[in-house]
Amino acid sequence: MSHLARVDLPDFGRDAVRPEIPARIHLQRLAAAAARTDRSGLDALVIYADREHCANLAYLTGFDPRFEEALLLLRADGSAQLLVGNECMGYLPDEALGLAVERFQDFSLPGQPRSQSRPLREILRAFDITTGARVGCAGWKPLDARLAGAASSATASAMEIPAYIVDALRELSGSSERIVNANAIFVNPADGLRLRNEPEQIAAFEYASTRTSDGVRRLLQRLAPGARECDLEAELRADGLPLSCHRMIGFGDKVRRGLASPSDRPAQLGDPFTTAFGVVGALTCRAGCVAHGADDLPRATRDFYDAFARNYFDVIATWYRSLRIGVTGGEVFAAVDARRDPALFEFALNPGHFLHLDEWLHSPFAAGSNVQLASGAALQADIIPVSAGPFCYSNAEDGIVLADGTLRAVLAQDFPACWQRIEARRAFMRDTLAIELDGSVLPLSNIPAWLAPFALDLDHALVA
Repeated sequence: MSHLARVDLPDFGRDAVRPEIPARIHLQRLAAAAARTDRSGLDALVIYADREHCANLAYLTGFDPRFEEALLLLRADGSAQLLVGNECMGYLPDEALGLAVERFQDFSLPGQPRSQSRPLREILRAFDITTGARVGCAGWKPLDARLAGAASSATASAMEIPAYIVDALRELSGSSERIVNANAIFVNPADGLRLRNEPEQIAAFEYASTRTSDGVRRLLQRLAPGARECDLEAELRADGLPLSCHRMIGFGDKVRRGLASPSDRPAQLGDPFTTAFGVVGALTCRAGCVAHGADDLPRATRDFYDAFARNYFDVIATWYRSLRIGVTGGEVFAAVDARRDPALFEFALNPGHFLHLDEWLHSPFAAGSNVQLASGAALQADIIPVSAGPFCYSNAEDGIVLADGTLRAVLAQDFPACWQRIEARRAFMRDTLAIELDGSVLPLSNIPAWLAPFALDLDHALVA
């Protein structure tokens, strides 16, 4: 079982300049999406985006609609058209992508001009979405047969994008059955396009992860009785990266509402705490106690928290040790579930998931899952424990990428500083935390698997 030990957490460093995704990568992704559209028996793909659900569109084009909505029309032959609102006409993808762009003012905010764009049905009809066309709709969420007990045919027609777009597509095609949910093209856990990341994307994810993990580390260094949540938020600096979720900081009983934003609440000695910081491509979370040691905790919690935190870290260590290319999500789930003591905690959600521009892409980690993990997959150690005894909390959430020998060689050659940091993190996890990793597992966080259960003593962390 894990134990507390003195741990010197290195400064692994970070790149000063954010790696960019070149236009050629986006062109390759557009071509791959068109080919997948054709193989799926579809004539066209309609990719919807708004401020919250823009990852598929951003993956394909590098463009997210900010205040507005947007729609990418993509035919199986590769031709494409992007519809944007008023304000996004000044904020468009790289011209090198060659996308035809049209202003569709109904994507604009309420009260803005609406008189200078064609009706949606006219635009869709001109894109050859007419009688008999079979069209896939992609927003962000695939829907399965458990949706209201729906039959499989009804589930295929269930959409999570705005009804006015789906109504227009169904009317033009002449049948609701020809308009289907196509989110699996991007996020299916077995073969979704966004589950295989290029070296450039991995380098961008690593850059993002250094920002989130360094921010959480700075916050923990400032955490003390009397420190207010809203003041500590200043340490979570995104350096211009868009957030993938709101910043989260909580003390005391508020931690039960783990998703809450920072408030004016000050930390008190003995409080549980949690903090999470996510930007596009990365999220780091830590949780524990505002304490120097067990003596600072309420008497009812002291002994339980010690066993709880150590078993939680055992599970985290098992998760990392179980990862490798070719292992199934079900095998990883079985390993971590066997390591978990049910008298101490349950899993709130899946023990981990795929990571991308959006914080949670999908998850292969479920009982019996036969989804094999593949090279290029980005994964998050998002294991949330629900205490089976007195309320307490622990969390050590970081991202990794799986990479085969070929991908590792490209990363080492094209992004040498990034690769040196990855190798240093692997050595830290192996030599200091006693977590042996398969050669394919590349840690992205600057606090990789590091967990100090007592936040007022950051010199001591759990070791497997």
